[in-house]
Amino acid sequence: MAKKTKKTNTFICYERCSTCKKAMKWLDEHKVDYVVRPIKEENPTGDELREWISKSGLPIKRFFNTSGQLYRSMELKDKIPGMTEDEIIALLATDGMLVKRPLMIAGYKILVGFKEAEWESLL
Repeated sequence: MAKKTKKTNTFICYERCSTCKKAMKWLDEHKVDYVVRPIKEENPTGDELREWISKSGLPIKRFFNTSGQLYRSMELKDKIPGMTEDEIIALLATDGMLVKRPLMIAGYKILVGFKEAEWESLL
């Protein structure tokens, strides 16, 4: 009989992000197992983003770091509405700094950004 292995949660973050630090502290306090994946060094791929967007049920815009300098300097607020989903996902996959963080990938649960109540109910 095959042994069941517990899937590890993936916590995707940026080390200098205060919200990511707060989320990590919350995870540790609640004894949630996770592995850290630095978003700047290991940017999510287009395939990963497509899967996470689908599983999350959230609008694609929620996956953008709209308060980030890169988002603002590229003037994406005005450009995104005219883009296709494939173009948006390809754009998100170009640079981890465009992606909203932290991201928690916990099986079929995808948490975007840190909202304590939301994390409490899903983890």
